[in-house]
Amino acid sequence: MKTIKDQSFGGERPLFGITDTILENITITDGESGIKFCRNLVARDCKFYGKYPWWHVDGSDIKDCYFDPKSRSAIWYSNDMKMRDCVIDGPKFFREMRGLTLENVRINDADETFWKVSDIRATNLYLNDGTYPFMFCDRVYVDGLYCRSKYIFQYCKDVEVHNADIVTKDSFWECENVTVYDSTLDGEYLAWHSKNVRLVRCHIAGEQPLCYLDGITLEDCTFDSACDRAFEDSRNIHASIKGHITEIKNPVSGLIKADSIGKITYDQYALGHDCVIEQTGQVQ
Repeated sequence: MKTIKDQSFGGERPLFGITDTILENITITDGESGIKFCRNLVARDCKFYGKYPWWHVDGSDIKDCYFDPKSRSAIWYSNDMKMRDCVIDGPKFFREMRGLTLENVRINDADETFWKVSDIRATNLYLNDGTYPFMFCDRVYVDGLYCRSKYIFQYCKDVEVHNADIVTKDSFWECENVTVYDSTLDGEYLAWHSKNVRLVRCHIAGEQPLCYLDGITLEDCTFDSACDRAFEDSRNIHASIKGHITEIKNPVSGLIKADSIGKITYDQYALGHDCVIEQTGQVQ
């Protein structure tokens, strides 16, 4: 592989079409599409300031690099990418991609990041600010996720998350085949309109969680006191709840077990009364 080292590039498409190249201490200063339609690139200690600097690149290994806020929409249409120990301050990263591996990546503006990406594997991922990270993604595995972005995981399929600390709103909507382990899920309207969701040893906070679901399994999960009207119009429920749950409302079918339950509500809008609800203590 050839090496390009200790140089700065600006303008439009300065490194268009390069292949089999190591980029070391390179700066993309301004302009558009600094690296485009390329193949088999390694980037080390590089800085990106111009717009759209990494499009249509197949085979990337990026480490210890920085993406400035002006590098918005920086990485699109690029398959088979590995990124480690990087900081991203620009929005709208990672679109229309396949085969993305991330390790120790901090995204300080996660607005509209990870859209239509398949085969994501991430460890120690930090997401801050913005809306709708992980839209229309499939085959996603994340271990170690800190999220303070709104509306994470919408319209996703085949998602597995471990050790997450998520404070958001309307997460895991319209998803299918989701499993979350050992995580805190804090936000309103968790997992509405989804199918086949499994939560294991998770703490759930926020109003009206787990409604309009088809297939929800909870294993040794806990609920915050603000979690009212849980399970409304959900069916095929298999829930084991540790401690207290404030309110269960209008569940359709399945089995819910909890140590204690504040209130069970069936109103005129209930779609069914076939859900079995059991508690080990007294209704509080």
